[in-house]
Amino acid sequence: MALKRATGDALAAEIARRTGHAFRDVGLLQRALTHASAVNVQRNNERLEFLGDRVLALAVADMLYAALPDASEGELAPRFNALVEARTCAEVGMEVGLDELVRAHATVKAHSGKGYLADAVEALIAAIYLDGGMEAARAFILRHWQKRSSGIVVKPRNAKSEVQEWLAQRTAARPAYSIAARSGPDHEPVFTVELAVEGYDPATGQGRSRQAAEQAAAGAFLVREGVWETEGTAA
Repeated sequence: MALKRATGDALAAEIARRTGHAFRDVGLLQRALTHASAVNVQRNNERLEFLGDRVLALAVADMLYAALPDASEGELAPRFNALVEARTCAEVGMEVGLDELVRAHATVKAHSGKGYLADAVEALIAAIYLDGGMEAARAFILRHWQKRSSGIVVKPRNAKSEVQEWLAQRTAARPAYSIAARSGPDHEPVFTVELAVEGYDPATGQGRSRQAAEQAAAGAFLVREGVWETEGTAA
């Protein structure tokens, strides 16, 4: 049977069993698993949460950088964001069983939407880092995040947004989209859209809707200017 609100050496033994890290500083571990809402406590895990967020970010970024050597920043960023978000941290907290071990007010546990678990996971990462170093923290992170990285679904890139961001770094000109032609029957129209930017040649794209044609025109512009190698792929 799982321990309930274990403390001291019992807590350290339980965490060692669940995470693979044997804490030398039990007080540090107890602080990592003490939420700010807990009654009659002087020290909570908020500072550790701050540090753990940064340790997690570095380890996940390093993991993705090594695993996807040909991926662009635009492809890495959404994967990274999905892996370090609070929901993922809370999932890890449930996987490790921290809901049984975190000290928090009953109201928080009942109504916070597992946010306290996300906080506790980040705090635990910081505690492992402080107690055993970066490699110990990395081992815990890889154990729980590496398997999740392969399941991340990356949303298709938004060509219109990327055109706007790319132009904003280079000029005050703004993209303007207009319908150049419409063909086909009413139930299956084909739109041709022209993208005009002052100082650049126009780019065109086609699609079954105006929105799709605008995205196609923006993609064509990005390919022509060397931002993308092919539509949807960064150069």
